[in-house]
Amino acid sequence: MAEAEPVMVPIQDELDIVRARQEGRQLAKDAGFGPVDLARVATAISELARNIYNYARPGTIELKKIQRGSRRGIQVVAQDHGPGIDNVEEAMRDGYTTSGGLGAGLPGTRRLVDEFEIVSRRNEGTTVTVRKWLR
Repeated sequence: MAEAEPVMVPIQDELDIVRARQEGRQLAKDAGFGPVDLARVATAISELARNIYNYARPGTIELKKIQRGSRRGIQVVAQDHGPGIDNVEEAMRDGYTTSGGLGAGLPGTRRLVDEFEIVSRRNEGTTVTVRKWLR
């Protein structure tokens, strides 16, 4: 599988969250993911896009099929230029919330995927990269 061109979904309003989820689900389906992992990928994308919408819009969700050796999967990069996350370690703790929600967003997303990376700089923004591999 050659390196695929990424699909870029700008996140500015709530409909963009739905579009990112649909685009990612279709890309994962085309990559061969089954129903359970399709749901995991779609949920992770939805969580990441909602974080951009709630805290740091505008931003983007970049979706692409990836290959590492014989492994195939999907990569999602959520990027914004918002206020950043003051304490990433705290934000990754179950139950942490700044919006009064359940606090399941980033920690929950981490559990849905195989690889999770986050880089956040105050007043510069946040980039979350996740990968899900075919089993």
